[in-house]
Amino acid sequence: MKRWLLLQIGRAGLAAWATASLVFILSRLLAAGAEEALLGEAPDLQTRTVASSPVARQALQQRLGLDEPVFYVTRTSRDPAAWRWHGPHNQYHRWLAGLLRGQLGWSYRTGQPIGPQLRAAFAYTLPLAVLAAAGATVAALGLGLALASGGPASGGWRAALHLALTSLQGIPVYALALGLLFVFANPDALNLLPAYSLGANPADLTPAAYALQLIMPVLTLVLAVLPELALPLAAALRHELRADYATTARAKGVPAARLLRHHALPNALLPLLTSFANLLPTLLAGTVLVESVFSLPGMGRLLAEAAAAHDYPVVVAGVLVTAGVRLLCLALADVLYALADPRIRLAL
Repeated sequence: MKRWLLLQIGRAGLAAWATASLVFILSRLLAAGAEEALLGEAPDLQTRTVASSPVARQALQQRLGLDEPVFYVTRTSRDPAAWRWHGPHNQYHRWLAGLLRGQLGWSYRTGQPIGPQLRAAFAYTLPLAVLAAAGATVAALGLGLALASGGPASGGWRAALHLALTSLQGIPVYALALGLLFVFANPDALNLLPAYSLGANPADLTPAAYALQLIMPVLTLVLAVLPELALPLAAALRHELRADYATTARAKGVPAARLLRHHALPNALLPLLTSFANLLPTLLAGTVLVESVFSLPGMGRLLAEAAAAHDYPVVVAGVLVTAGVRLLCLALADVLYALADPRIRLAL
């Protein structure tokens, strides 16, 4: 088991590295946009003209590390069939060597290391995603059991609940966020929660202010993923209740609640373990819109602003972290499969 787990983590790390490498090379091929964005930040036209001179542009490329070849080999411009070997003197080798030392690079905009920026952003994003994942899991289990239980007399409220979840599934994340703002942070409505970010560092906030600040973002993410978890779970539970073992259990007098929770639920969860394990990276991706709407200085907002400003090193670091989390969660799903059903053998 330990050997298999280490192998899965290694595979996830290699896949994350390959994804980040591809994004890195593509970003360097588009680095001209970053140069133009930085040169265009001059306050007036005269300064901008001086800044865009060949000498200034060359100095900017040296500062950003763009004066070297992108990869180990490049094709010469004069002869399309000729390739030139650059050895370790290239941008990718420098980035990879820094990554092995735990350095994610430096931001184009600020010139500061990316690691502290990501850690500060994760101080908001990780609690947000974890709380939303826990809330969505608990709510999905409760709603799935509620939709699958009950007799003909409860068909009315179950149909209404199913309709509500189906309707919720078609609402975009930003619409949910704006709707919650309109209801709970509107002076003309309930006006119970703050509509803006209270600070850039959670350590600077009181626990009460931090909790109030996270209520609407967490609720938005929970509502966004809840139908995708609860509806398949309810369908799987109803399928299990029609199985032969469920009919035999009823004939033996097993109570309906016990049959549903102790017999049908473990079997119904098995096909959905991948969805539950993939919940955290899905929520990390969903924080891009949520943090922008609620003005939270988290990772999603950081990556959105970096992409808009052509700050490619920050984007590459964010892709690396997100891909690593997603792949590790998929490996966790395989472990959960083995724990939930001993008949599943882990292939090495």
